Amino acid sequence: MSGAVLLPAGAGAAQARAETTTIARAWAVTRADGLTLGFTDHDGALSFEGLTFRPDAGLTAQALVQGLGLSVDNTEAQGILSDEAITASDLDAGRWDGAEMRLWEVDWTAPEQRRLVFRGALGEVSHAHGAYRAELRGLAELLNRPQGRVYHGRCSALLGDSRCRFDTGREGFHAEGRIASVGEGGARIALEGMPAFEGGWFDHGQVQFLDGASAGLTGWIKTDAVPAPGMRALDLWTAPGARPAAGDGVRLVAGCDKRADSCRMKFQNFLNFRGFPHLPPEDWMIAPQANGDGR
Repeated sequence: MSGAVLLPAGAGAAQARAETTTIARAWAVTRADGLTLGFTDHDGALSFEGLTFRPDAGLTAQALVQGLGLSVDNTEAQGILSDEAITASDLDAGRWDGAEMRLWEVDWTAPEQRRLVFRGALGEVSHAHGAYRAELRGLAELLNRPQGRVYHGRCSALLGDSRCRFDTGREGFHAEGRIASVGEGGARIALEGMPAFEGGWFDHGQVQFLDGASAGLTGWIKTDAVPAPGMRALDLWTAPGARPAAGDGVRLVAGCDKRADSCRMKFQNFLNFRGFPHLPPEDWMIAPQANGDGR
């Protein structure tokens, strides 16, 4: 409850009744890119935590369902799409996926008197007819995630993360260019003005969109080819949520197929390999033994 002030306890019954008539709810929603918006169900703007909570954005929430123990506390929020707040295009692009959500109960006559009653993230978001609905997932949702490590021949880290430790900003492992054309569906992209890299260098890599409607979004590269010098042809696993356009800038990050040989030869990073390359394959466990008697 960082930054929250609990409403005073032990007040008289008359004072408690008076306080309940001045209680409003306020929400702060923070996207992964740092954009934070504030909403309230009060009829006037509220200000605290360095934010202004707007009454005209049309965000409401159902009653919180909170239980004892380790049960997951989930609820829903719904609101009106607005060009100044949450837009349909941003929802389609996935910019609000996983956004952090905080909910306070606040005395609108004295905003310093408030308490944080919910903290979590946005889950599934849907929209239609000018409105949206978002599932709110409490912090206990993290308890539903699988834990532990899988023993597998391939690496379990992501290229460049804290376990891999490879610096993808090193020369030779990234490149920038511009989009020449976008295929139907948005998952096939032709690039121009690219440095010379061998074909397939960016297979399983990442494309980051630098400007245009898809600025800030990323995609995963399925295949990477070189149809002509200075050109690249990318097939993405899925099209970005916002369609890119010719002339938009992109940045490519070299791809990793998780194999031990690639880690050693392509990235010279075998010391940080997070797989088990010497595990016998699955068919070895069911194959007849070398003595040939099948035992």
